[in-house]
Amino acid sequence: MELFNGARAALADIPDLPVEEFRGQIIDACAAEGRLVNLFGDRQDDGSVRLFAVLGFDEEASLVALSTRLPADRLQYESLTKDLVQAHAFEREIAEQWAVVPEGHPWLKPLRYHSNYRGAPDIWPDISRQVIPGAYPFFAVGGEEVHEVGVGPVHAGIIEPGHFRFQCHGEEILHLEIQLGYQHRGLEPMMRGRDVRRGALLSEAIAGDTAIGHSVAYCEVVEALAGCVIPPRAQAIRAVALELERLANHTGDLGAMGMDTGFLPSSAYFGRMRGDYLNLLLALTGSRFGKGLCRPGGVLFDIEPAMADDLCRKLKLYRREFEDVSALLFSRPSVLARFEGVGVLSMADAKKLGVVGPAARASHLERDVRINYASGMWQFHHVPLSVSATGDVLARALVKKQEAMRSLEFLLKVLPSLPRGGVFTPPGALQPGMMAMALVEGWRGEIMHAGITDSQGAFTRYKIKDPSFHNWHALALVMRGGEISDFPLCNKSFNLSYCGHDL
Repeated sequence: MELFNGARAALADIPDLPVEEFRGQIIDACAAEGRLVNLFGDRQDDGSVRLFAVLGFDEEASLVALSTRLPADRLQYESLTKDLVQAHAFEREIAEQWAVVPEGHPWLKPLRYHSNYRGAPDIWPDISRQVIPGAYPFFAVGGEEVHEVGVGPVHAGIIEPGHFRFQCHGEEILHLEIQLGYQHRGLEPMMRGRDVRRGALLSEAIAGDTAIGHSVAYCEVVEALAGCVIPPRAQAIRAVALELERLANHTGDLGAMGMDTGFLPSSAYFGRMRGDYLNLLLALTGSRFGKGLCRPGGVLFDIEPAMADDLCRKLKLYRREFEDVSALLFSRPSVLARFEGVGVLSMADAKKLGVVGPAARASHLERDVRINYASGMWQFHHVPLSVSATGDVLARALVKKQEAMRSLEFLLKVLPSLPRGGVFTPPGALQPGMMAMALVEGWRGEIMHAGITDSQGAFTRYKIKDPSFHNWHALALVMRGGEISDFPLCNKSFNLSYCGHDL
């Protein structure tokens, strides 16, 4: 069934296929230039689990939904991952949440360590759900002079917890396994029910540095289910906030990448400039992270002409500074020597893994929700695609630099000409028996939220996908054959979210 970004569909209209056909259609679609945008489960009243898949055909701007049912007495099916690598984390998540066994999955282990949603026996009873040393079944490399290096979960800086297990021969990394789940809070079950105001607050806490991106996705799901069309001015203000969020984070990343090469001038300048962009969000929303702005029905704060003028004046100044500091960073041979050829992710591997966001575009995959699945303001304002071809740290840095410049250009174009009118329309009640989904291009990449309502119009299932969900395995892959001293730089070039993944 073909769907549109930010639209709803009746659950009864989504094709319900035999599991073999469901599996075959997904594999065939991904072999024919499609990709797996989402794959998740939902418990039915009879104890069965209904699996939903959303396939994306980026060049055609087409989203297709299909489903299958696994009966309560046979919660298993032939794994997709054997033939479709990008399904591996989705299937691990489904196994953990619903005690469903994807038979033949080559890497079936806990993704987040939490009790399943069905209350059924766990499918891996020999592995503790508590993240304790020695409980997790890490892959190990044998051989003379091969050694392990464990990093985290507690890190030296102010950073979220995650564990990195390196298998090394001298300085060379043979294999890296990343264990997450320490930030699991149970957000998806908390989204159930009717209270969309509470849901809006929770959406801002999915990943603190992406409060705008996730709250916009949540609002678009609710608005689709309620049949609410928000004012054009509200759409424009959401887009402004999204680009300010992108600017702040890309600028901070460039500064941190300079720091990891030992080039401190760019680190200091970009670090201060990140604060400038966060302060613009503070002026707009009262929060440096943009919390409190987006609510189902529109936005809670308007941009008056005087504020728009002040924002433009500051952004013109910041644009000159950004250009100067970028030239400083990308003209230094010592920096380029550390960026070039390090942490290479080929286009083929990026496609195989289903990578999204700047990491995908740095490997020349043309994926950007603002272009492929435009909704809201992006239907009327085109943002050029920023891509590179080498897939290394330099490519990821250049893509972030170019995207930041284009965010500045977008803001300076839109702020003086915001649509007239109000900024809020009450959304009304959610329609029963529906599914809606929304895709948003957050600063890390493709965010997707999907909501399913029961016969009373309350959320019975809410699915969240942060772009980091796709990209963590790519970070592990690019380290193979590299030096362990390159890991901090590669890690920062991806800059993935722990809590956004862990939910």
